[in-house]
Amino acid sequence: MEREIIFSNDVKVFLTDLVDILYSKNYFGFEEDAKSYVQEIVFYIMNFDFQVNIYETPENFKKFGRKFFKYKANNNTSWYIFFDQKEHRVLINHITNNHSQDFPDLL
Repeated sequence: MEREIIFSNDVKVFLTDLVDILYSKNYFGFEEDAKSYVQEIVFYIMNFDFQVNIYETPENFKKFGRKFFKYKANNNTSWYIFFDQKEHRVLINHITNNHSQDFPDLL
């Protein structure tokens, strides 16, 4: 059976807002570059095999998902993707990065 990846509404909003945030804070000089960056995150998630490099979420972060994996976007930024999985369905619940004040470096 083919795997189904579902993004929560909160994650969809976050990814849309992330483009504006990255561009407005001058992380990217062009809005298209910010869009490409966010598309790379989504592409990574969609192609992730969900078999290896999966970590149990620490108890104090379980509200974001029981498991997570890491996407290293560049030398400065790693993204943490929290999810729950039941059989072939994967629900992406939350995405944050190592720059977030709410999350210490998880790995």
